Order: sequence, then C-alpha cells, then structure tokens
Amino acid sequence: MKRRTLPVATALAATAALLLTACGGGEDDKSSDNDKIAGADQGSKKPTKSAEPTGAAKDKPDGVDVSLPKDMNLVFDWDKPKAKNEAAAMDDAANYIRAIYRGIDKRTAKDAAVTTYSTGEGLAYAKTQIDRRVDGDWTATGTRRHYQATTRSTTNGNSVEVAFCVDSNKFYSVEIKTGKVLKTKPSIDGFDYFKIIMVKFPTGDGLWQASKVLVETKAAKCQ
Repeated sequence: MKRRTLPVATALAATAALLLTACGGGEDDKSSDNDKIAGADQGSKKPTKSAEPTGAAKDKPDGVDVSLPKDMNLVFDWDKPKAKNEAAAMDDAANYIRAIYRGIDKRTAKDAAVTTYSTGEGLAYAKTQIDRRVDGDWTATGTRRHYQATTRSTTNGNSVEVAFCVDSNKFYSVEIKTGKVLKTKPSIDGFDYFKIIMVKFPTGDGLWQASKVLVETKAAKCQ
C-alpha cells in the first residue's frame, strides 16, 4: 500500500447526522502512562480486498476514497506533531472520522474507507454510528470543527492516542426523505472530547487504524 499523506489542517467535505457519541455513553480515559494507553494492545486488522488502493488522488491518501459531499464540511484545525509516527497516526485519525461520515453518506458501513481506517472496537464503533443514521434515515449538512489535538505514544511506537475537541454546533441533521434541516441552538451539547487509539498496520506501509474510541460528551473544556 503506497502511502500518501493528506495535510490535516484543512477543511474537507464531510457528513453525518447527530453528534458522534460513544457506544453506551461517554467515557474518559484518565491514564497518564504512555505504556497504558487504553486499547493500545488491540491488534491491527488487514483491510479487506475491496479496501486496497487503486490509485492516488486528492481524496485518496491510501488509494481509498474519503471524499464527501461539499455541503458537509469537516475542519481539522490542528498542527501536526514533530514525531513521524504521531503525525501519521493523527492524519489517519482524521481519515477515520472522514470514513465514518462517508459511510453515513453512502448508507453503508462496508465502504472501503471504513474498513481501511478502523479495526476491532474502532470498526464496531464506526458501524454503530453509521447504522444508527441509516436506520434513522438521516444525513447532515454544515461544518464540524476538530481542534486542540494532542498525541501520545506507547514506548514501542506501535500505538498512538490522538485526542481532540469537536464543535458540532454548526453541523445539523437532515431528514433524507423531506430534506428538512433540523437546526438546533448552540449549546454545550455541541462540544465533545475524543480520544482515538490508533494502531500501526504491521506491513510497514504507513497506515494507522482506529482500534478504540473514547468520548466525553458535553465537554466544557472544549468551549
């Protein structure tokens, strides 16, 4: 798999209906030991054949399409860390978020982007988010901002925790059948704090996959 890294601090088209929330409620990983990153022991799973690269393009960092509708805008307003592994993991954490919203837009959790950028609990989380919106017949419009990102690695460098804030106050659900935009007033409900555990794909191709997702909802620290 030939690696082509996308710049993270750019606004990309994206999708989704409601806020991404952790399955069964928000969680907050309070571990400060780099060797005890929650979910860091989960292995990376080989992407399915349909997820293998077929070419390189603007929206295909690993030959996998992560492009999304123009009216669904994801903004990753953060700076890359200097450490090579952490920078690559941060790039693919962003691609994981894009993949979830692409799955929502395409109405399937089997999209190649989803199976490429997630594994284990990260894949289960993505499927839950996508299926929930498919079942509800929702999509989304507006801008979803990701900011204040930090990274930390395990000693062996094979796992990286990517943490960041999310502001979804300008990101609205849309009823697919009616096209009605379900606007809400800005509030603390629109702020979440994410921790995504990224694991290195073992082939040395530079791919990182989300293996676990922790979310703190109504995150006052992100206001």
